[in-house]
Amino acid sequence: MDLIDTLSPPLPALERPWAHRLRASRTLWEIARGVGGGPFHVVHPATFAENLGGMVAALAAERVEGTVYYGKKANKAAAWLRECTRPGTGVDVASVPELVHALGNGLRGEAIGVTGAAKPDGLLWLALRHHCLLAVDAADELERVVRLAAELGETAEVLLRVRPPSAPESRFGFAPDAVAAAVRRCAEPDAPVVLRGFSFHLDGYDPVPRAELAAYLIDLCHDARALGHPASKISIGGGIAVSYVDADDWARFESGRHDGWFHAGRNPDRTYPYHQAPTGAAMVTAILRHGIAGKPLAERLRAAGIELLLEPGRALVDGAGFSVFPVLGCKPAEDHLITTVAGLSMSLSEQWKGSEFLPDPLLVCRESQGGTPVRTIVAGSSCMEYDVLTWRAVELPARPGTGDLLVYPNTAGYQMDKNESGFHQLPLPPKVVVDGDRWHVDTDYPIQEIR
Repeated sequence: MDLIDTLSPPLPALERPWAHRLRASRTLWEIARGVGGGPFHVVHPATFAENLGGMVAALAAERVEGTVYYGKKANKAAAWLRECTRPGTGVDVASVPELVHALGNGLRGEAIGVTGAAKPDGLLWLALRHHCLLAVDAADELERVVRLAAELGETAEVLLRVRPPSAPESRFGFAPDAVAAAVRRCAEPDAPVVLRGFSFHLDGYDPVPRAELAAYLIDLCHDARALGHPASKISIGGGIAVSYVDADDWARFESGRHDGWFHAGRNPDRTYPYHQAPTGAAMVTAILRHGIAGKPLAERLRAAGIELLLEPGRALVDGAGFSVFPVLGCKPAEDHLITTVAGLSMSLSEQWKGSEFLPDPLLVCRESQGGTPVRTIVAGSSCMEYDVLTWRAVELPARPGTGDLLVYPNTAGYQMDKNESGFHQLPLPPKVVVDGDRWHVDTDYPIQEIR
C-alpha cells in the first residue's frame, strides 16, 4: 500500500544550541561548497568533551575511582580522540585499525581498553606491546594471550569477561562455571598475566541490572584476591542511554503508530527507544546509587577499593553531530512526495538494519522562502528500491528544491558510518569538525596546535 492515510505526529529532535546556530548560519553553506556539495557529516568535539566530562564528574560526585573509555565503534572520527587524553578517560577499541588510530592520536596504551570477542593474534600482539588493558573473552583466547605475552617478554594486563548469569544465551564472556578455572589459570607460574579484574557485556539500557551485575563482579574480585590477584577493576561496558526526542512526543508517536504512516507500509518491527530516562551522566549516577542489600553500589566499590570502568559510545557523542544531504529532486507519490537526496541511506545506518531513524529531518533552504507545508519521504540516490532514508512521511515547511539541504539531527552515534559503503563508487561522506564559525575536514592523524 503506497497511500499514507494520515500524517504521523512530529518527532522533533532534542538538540544542543551549537547545532541550531550552525544551521541558521552561512557557515553551513560554506561547508557544503567546500566539500563539493555533500552529503557530509558535521561533528562537534566540544559537545563530546562536555558529555565525557559529565560522566567523569558523576563518578567523582559519588567518590568512586574510575575511567570512562570512549567506545570508538560508535563513530570513527579522529576529532573525539584528543578529548580522551584527559585524566580519567580513555578509549575502548576492538580492532588493529582502531588501536592504531587511538595511538596515532595521542592515547597511551595504558589508557586503551581492548575488547571484542575472539581477538586475532595481531591485535593481541599490538595491545601487549603497548600495555593496553585486555578484556579476555574465553579460555582459548586466554591461552593465546599467555603464549604471546611469554614470546614478547611482556606481562598481560587483563580483565576476564563474565557471561551474565541473567543472559545465558549471550555469546560474550566466560560461562559462570568457567570463571574460577580462568582465575586459577592466571595465577599459574607460566602465565605472565596480571588479573586486574572482571567485565561483562550486557544489552539494554536499564541501570538496575548493570548495578546488580557490578555487585556480582565485586564478589568475584574478592574471590580472586584470595588467590593473590590484585583484582581492583570492574567494567560494566556501555549501554548508557540516550534520548533523541521529548517524552510526550515519543509517547504520542508510539501510542498511535501504524503502517499507514509509512511509505509502502514499511513500519519497522523494532527501533531504538528514542526517549529514555535516565540518560548519560544521570544514568551513571543511578547505577552508582542503586542499593544492593541495603548499600549503594558506590559504597560497595569504595569499601572494596575497586575502580569502575565504563565504555560508553553513543552517550558520549549524543548531540555532537548531524548529517547533511543535498536535495536532488522531488516528485509526487499518491498523497505525499518523494524527496531524493544525494548520497545513500547507508550513511544513516538504521535503515539498512531494517529499522528507521525516527527524529524528524530538517529542511534548510538556499534562500528564505515561504511555502505550503508538505509531507514527504526521503530516498537515497542509488538504483535500489529500498534505498530510503525516511520511510515515514514527515512534514516539511515547504516543498524541497534542488540544492536545498536536509539535515538529520543527532546522528553521531552509530548513524554516520556504521554501514557506510562506496556503492556506485560514490565517495564516503566526509566528516567536518566545527568550532564556532571555524571548520575543517576531519583527518585520521591531524597535526594540531598543542593546547
